[in-house]
Amino acid sequence: MTVVLTTSPGFGKHNDVASKLSELGWELVRCVDTTKADGGVSEHIERADYIVVGLVPVTTETLKQGKNLKAVLKHGVGVDNIDIPACSEAGLPVLNTPGANADAVAELAIGMMFALARNIIVGHNSVVSGGWNRTVGTQIGGKTLGIFGLGNIGKSLALKARSLGMNIIAQDAYPDTAFADANGVEFVDIDTLLARSDYVSLHIFGGAENTAFMDAAKLGKMKPDACLLNLARGEVVDLDALADALANNRLGGAGIDAYVVEPPETSHPIFAHPRVVFTPHTGADTSEALANVGLMNIADIESLMRGEHPKRVLNPQVFGG
Repeated sequence: MTVVLTTSPGFGKHNDVASKLSELGWELVRCVDTTKADGGVSEHIERADYIVVGLVPVTTETLKQGKNLKAVLKHGVGVDNIDIPACSEAGLPVLNTPGANADAVAELAIGMMFALARNIIVGHNSVVSGGWNRTVGTQIGGKTLGIFGLGNIGKSLALKARSLGMNIIAQDAYPDTAFADANGVEFVDIDTLLARSDYVSLHIFGGAENTAFMDAAKLGKMKPDACLLNLARGEVVDLDALADALANNRLGGAGIDAYVVEPPETSHPIFAHPRVVFTPHTGADTSEALANVGLMNIADIESLMRGEHPKRVLNPQVFGG
């Protein structure tokens, strides 16, 4: 029997994914015990044929223990917690699911902008506590949205925001000028994006190279009433600098969906700030997105079992030739 180990809480639970796994007769081992550093992976990895990765890192030690592993698959897009060189050294293909959850993450970014613009959280708390605090907000139509990272998620966000009347500027290491020209997106440099944007949304990879990407210097270049959205990875924002900017009214607000440690340590002053909207890393958590991602993972495993080379492999050199 094929054994699939997953560290993703959502893999195999929603829509057609669970029935597909049942149909295939694979054993699914879910390792998401938050009381254990590795979620319980070390207790089961020896039996696993495939690992579908959530937020628990895949390290050299993981691979040493997983003697039967045939591939490493990410339940999502970001692979900064997978040691790809180590996987390549072990001859294991690494795959992810680009585009599968783009609309879900983009919709949450839109939701965060509305929540910040119209003070939805403040209004909700006022009403349920017996108050009637009618706070004057702003409209997002006509505002400028700056997107860092115009990949699948960034593009989906740009299209949705354009339909709401927003002006879109973007910054990307590999700019898709054809998409930009066709959809009214203007590529600008980093400083220009920060200076012009009313909302800045981060959709870049995590990892060492982007740690504290949004630091005090960059935050200082934003408009004092602008808002920052992080639906990427926790480490890309310097939370100390962000909290300081908010506390001193150098920034209008923020929306945060990703954290360095999850769940985060809420004693940090950022979590007491009234102009910040928090979500528990749920950008990709819609039933539709989870179905898309899970079915892509399953399709890639089936392809590998047939001896094929899936197109989504990130280290194709493991196949030789």
